Amino acid sequence: MKQAKAPTEFVAHVREADGGVQTVKTHLQEVAVIARKLAEKIGVPQAGELMGLMHDFGKYSQAFQNYIQSGTGKIDPDSENFVDAKAQKGKIDHSTAGAQWVWEALSKYGKNGEGRLCGQILALCIASHHSGLIDCLDQDGNNIFGIRLAKPDEKTKLLECKQRADVEVLAQAGSLAGSELLKTLLKQIRRIQQKQEGQGITATIEAFYLGFFTRFLFSCLIDADRINSADFESPDNAHYRNRIVEWDVAVSRLELFLTKQNENDLPINTIRRNISDICKTRSQDALGIYTLTVPTGGGKTYASLRFALHHARKHGLERIIYVIPYTSIIEQNAEAIRKVVEQAGDIYPWVLEHHSNLEPENQTWYSKLAAENWDAPIVMTTMVQFLETCFSGGTRGVRRLHQLANSVIVFDEIQTLPINCVHLFCNALNFLCAYTKTTAVLCTATQPLLDKLKTPEKGQLLIPKSNELIADKNQLFKDLKRVEVSNKTKPGGWTEEKIADLAIAEFKTKGNCLVIVNTKAWAQALYMKCAEIVNAESLFHLSTHQCSAHRSDLFHRMRERLDNQQPVLCFSTQLIEAGVDIDFASVIRFLAGLDSIAQAAGRC
Repeated sequence: MKQAKAPTEFVAHVREADGGVQTVKTHLQEVAVIARKLAEKIGVPQAGELMGLMHDFGKYSQAFQNYIQSGTGKIDPDSENFVDAKAQKGKIDHSTAGAQWVWEALSKYGKNGEGRLCGQILALCIASHHSGLIDCLDQDGNNIFGIRLAKPDEKTKLLECKQRADVEVLAQAGSLAGSELLKTLLKQIRRIQQKQEGQGITATIEAFYLGFFTRFLFSCLIDADRINSADFESPDNAHYRNRIVEWDVAVSRLELFLTKQNENDLPINTIRRNISDICKTRSQDALGIYTLTVPTGGGKTYASLRFALHHARKHGLERIIYVIPYTSIIEQNAEAIRKVVEQAGDIYPWVLEHHSNLEPENQTWYSKLAAENWDAPIVMTTMVQFLETCFSGGTRGVRRLHQLANSVIVFDEIQTLPINCVHLFCNALNFLCAYTKTTAVLCTATQPLLDKLKTPEKGQLLIPKSNELIADKNQLFKDLKRVEVSNKTKPGGWTEEKIADLAIAEFKTKGNCLVIVNTKAWAQALYMKCAEIVNAESLFHLSTHQCSAHRSDLFHRMRERLDNQQPVLCFSTQLIEAGVDIDFASVIRFLAGLDSIAQAAGRC
């Protein structure tokens, strides 16, 4: 057996393509640079740098070096240092050592636990960077964080790593982990505990903000680590990241498009133009939370895009993020926005779609890369993805959290926000808009009262009354009133046969009819009932039982028939209710809340 040699270099990663080595020193220092830049979004660049510098400190251990070099052919199988890398995978702790180092360095400062608080925040991020943020306390009250930091040296190899680490890394970390870092961190922590919009912060909200602040820093570390590792494996990636967004180009393309649209002087276009002009004017206002309350058919898509583009240019923001409840609306709106801002010859696409229904054949290498952390000028995503970014466990979703900073976030059809997420959503949005240079626009015809919740101590949106973009909403709703609503409810309700008879009668007299039901079972049952009478080419059924491609095909066929004034009878669940660009002569809506009735009227 060959004698083991002292390592000449400490390996962090080995490139699969050519066996190239990234040393631990290089990886730590490069991640520190990226994390510093990202953490600057929330005012604590030194914290980002220190986390980046110490996150893989445990890779200096002999155990880790034996593992990675054995697994990549850097150690001769006959060497006494050779190990079975497959058997060792996931068993060597290389994150706790850095967390312990940071905790030791910072926890000693302050008379009232200030150093312990700051040390815990950074150490928690470092210790969690492979698993997702760990619980500090479990359900039984056990101090999980304390147990992790008390992990014995024989497991974490902290002393060994201190002895073997590059001098430059230790010196840089030592210079960062001091009183100046604590002052910066504490300044930001105190800032998020101050009043907002004249309203005090309750203990519940204060605790939420501290946790969200920690999660934001965690996001900075995760993304910095992933970016550096990916760019080492594929060096060309760096060329596609962090491009400078030329908002002037997008703004000029939109204004040209709207000028051509305005050549048609129909009354409805005049109203839409006025709404759009108001949004352009208000885009020069300060960062904050805004509402855009416009009836269906008022042109919210282009009006909100106009606000977002002009606002991003005014305030030097990095991206625009559209958060939309249904994938069917995303595909429709993404196509509408691409038509405006993208042109042949663009080096990079402007619009990135990120949702569960993207088909692999429609995804490019670039879109897959950008979707990992929403690194694109205009991102179209779902409310599910947004909430996962803010609150999910693991590391995949949280990686994108810091990208919500320095952004305009447009929430389309905000009334569909799940009720059980209301307080969490409000607190997250208040935090982002108050502390991370973010603007939010809540768009809908039926604005939920997120600023007047029953339990405000748990968190509600802080929106000044002046932040409704449309000053005279009542007049606008009168101007756009084009639908008569009739109440057809009766004691005992309607039978399946009677509903089918009503639908067929409307279909025959009006030429087309949409029936929106509350369950998939009702949609299918009514479809089957009418299939006995109505021509198959005219009859449609929509629900989330169908895959995205199938629904898209059905929407395309319906629109084509409606445009050609051919008969259509459609039975659908609520998926067609909000935001879908399609109109029927008559709409039948199963009993629901007034917001659903108002949204259904938009399909008429």
